[in-house]
Amino acid sequence: MLLRLASSLPGRLVTTNISTSAKQVLLAPRLIKPSNNNVLVRNYARSPRENHIVRGEVRSRGPTLKERLMAPPSANAYSLGKGAAAGAAGVGLGALCYYGLGLSSESSIQNNMILWPQYVRDRLHTTYGYFGASCVLTALSAAAVFRSPRLLDLATRGGWLSTLATFALVIGTGAMTQSIQYKEGLGPKQFSWLLHCAVLGGVIAPLCFLGGPLLTRAAIYTGGVVGGLSTVAVCAPSDKFLYMGGPLAIGLGLVMASSLAGIWLPPTTALGAGLASLSLYGGLILFSGFLLYDTQRIVRKAEVYPQYSMQPFDPINASLSIYMDALNIFIRIAMILAGGGGNRRK
Repeated sequence: MLLRLASSLPGRLVTTNISTSAKQVLLAPRLIKPSNNNVLVRNYARSPRENHIVRGEVRSRGPTLKERLMAPPSANAYSLGKGAAAGAAGVGLGALCYYGLGLSSESSIQNNMILWPQYVRDRLHTTYGYFGASCVLTALSAAAVFRSPRLLDLATRGGWLSTLATFALVIGTGAMTQSIQYKEGLGPKQFSWLLHCAVLGGVIAPLCFLGGPLLTRAAIYTGGVVGGLSTVAVCAPSDKFLYMGGPLAIGLGLVMASSLAGIWLPPTTALGAGLASLSLYGGLILFSGFLLYDTQRIVRKAEVYPQYSMQPFDPINASLSIYMDALNIFIRIAMILAGGGGNRRK
């Protein structure tokens, strides 16, 4: 740099003893105008060499935030969701081993079973009987709708009107079922419960397009998840998961928001893929936590509910919570197996 500047100075400055004025010239910035009139370079005598700035040059800018969010998703768009699901599965297996081997010193539901009166056992048997019957009725309803072209056309019809009608039908039948007072035998409560299960079967009927073998695998995996989590809830301390209601409610709001946002943001964009991963893997973790919470809540309610009351213990309402948990787990496992979670084999 100094040699270049020295060669450009007048001859009187290139001497053995440089005068003070020459030093000041070397220290001060100088404008060197090359032969090209379109280029203007600002150079410092004792500053590091910098890139030349060409007049009229347009600096290349990076993609904006909107362009990044709407760009195609990367190959690892679902990696975070997969990692979270794998971590949750590891925690679940660890809890199953820890509580299943009786390593916890606190009293669990399994220990309290010895002190249960017969009516508590009957309540839980009836609750899980309705839970199993709900799963069977939903499967039969889904198969019947899938075999009927007209009903299948209604179930697969898109658009806002169809979506709102489906939401209204599911929420309406569920609210009606829970609002009717329970009585033993066949009554309005039971008929409303049958209708609700049939409606849910019609809603999930499009899953039959995935094929019988895949749905069978999804059902087996769901049974393993539900059985393992129920075992953890029974072997853990009786109130271990009853404090999860608040965080689970917040997580439910996030999963619902991501699911609704998927209507406008398809998974073909980076933002849509992130929301789909949250809805899929986050929902799987969320409803697994809900299953732990609802299992202990049902057992606690069966224990403390009065034996003689104006309104008897309602096993149908109690079973609907774990039934919805299992159904949401099944749907997400089926979608993951079908390749909807970014695990499509190439």
